[in-house]
Amino acid sequence: MRADGGVRAALPLSGFWFLYLGGLGIFFPFYSLYLGENAGLTGTQVGIVLAMIPLVGIVGQPLWGQVADRSGARAGVLVTVTLGAAAGQAALSFASGFWPILVGTVALAFFATAVIPQTVAVSFAARPEYGARGFGRVRVWGTVGFLLLVVGFPRWLDRLQAARGWSGGDGVSEPGLGIMFPVTAAICVVAAAVAFAVPRGGEEALRASRSDWHDLVRHRPVLILLALAVLAYASLQGPMGLFPLLIRSHGDSMQTVGNLWVLMLVLEIPLVLYTGVVAERLGPRALLVIGTLAGGVRWLVCGFVDARPAIHAVQILHGVTVAGLVIGGPLYLEEAVPRQLRSTAQALLAMIGVGLGGVASNAGAGWLLEHVGPQAPYRVGGAGAIVCAALILWLLPHPRRPAR
Repeated sequence: MRADGGVRAALPLSGFWFLYLGGLGIFFPFYSLYLGENAGLTGTQVGIVLAMIPLVGIVGQPLWGQVADRSGARAGVLVTVTLGAAAGQAALSFASGFWPILVGTVALAFFATAVIPQTVAVSFAARPEYGARGFGRVRVWGTVGFLLLVVGFPRWLDRLQAARGWSGGDGVSEPGLGIMFPVTAAICVVAAAVAFAVPRGGEEALRASRSDWHDLVRHRPVLILLALAVLAYASLQGPMGLFPLLIRSHGDSMQTVGNLWVLMLVLEIPLVLYTGVVAERLGPRALLVIGTLAGGVRWLVCGFVDARPAIHAVQILHGVTVAGLVIGGPLYLEEAVPRQLRSTAQALLAMIGVGLGGVASNAGAGWLLEHVGPQAPYRVGGAGAIVCAALILWLLPHPRRPAR
């Protein structure tokens, strides 16, 4: 694709990242709070519901990745899964009780778990000549969108509840929290419309042959990355999903959760923006080590320190984890896999890391929450992340493409 095509792709890609991650800024930080308080689920049930998202992703992510690579219609697949995510969010508006919520979460996850890896693949394919720096410049708008919505939604919800006279009771702090589902669904619909404007052709339309995926499953750097991603996400993801419940256990409100997300994202914005520059100097392998180590330190503090100022301050490490692990992994794959397999490779990383690792992490964190206490998931997860950072440094080679 010519450079001018890459420039034309930047605006819709930035807009899509802004909108979709903005919607996640409403859903992700507060879903566990909704399940635990509004839906009245037990700690184990909350863990099971949250585990369904990565579990279903194990099927959905590689399926959509193969569809995108074999068809060469990566942007079209992105539109499809985003509209599916909108439908899943809308379905949760009507779910009540453990089993209906579980089924609705499964429906949402089949599409929603594929959105981010497909967006990563389309971002690289639509602007290949800009490399890691170009990716950071469009991806940072997702962080901006997440920040605006994670801060703005609680404030808007407070005003809505006051205007309608909704009051909490029976342990429910935010009685109107269920409105997050239709709001997030609407944002996803707009994001899908924006994705239609992504230019087609060039590397975005490269097609993979039936046997090309063998290059992934036989390639040693990719295999090691996937194995370590399981440990990293198994250590970090479950505690993140239960984070609002940890904050509530210290007597803080939903507004405090939103304010802490501001602190988390303050450092993330410049780090994501300049991730490409750092990756060119240090390499994606170093990013992975730094990001996983930062996540481990963050959760260990949350698990062993009771002082709220210390817990609040350490949340700034969230940005380091995102830039290092969440973005470092896709950057590593971009240098390690054939270009016609971008979507499949990014889906595999999401499936293995966020999927398998997330299933174990969410289920284990939910069990630890109910049977040990709110700090237990953070102690176990923090220790696991520290071990994982050491293994990345020891075992993971620098990225290279298959010889074929």
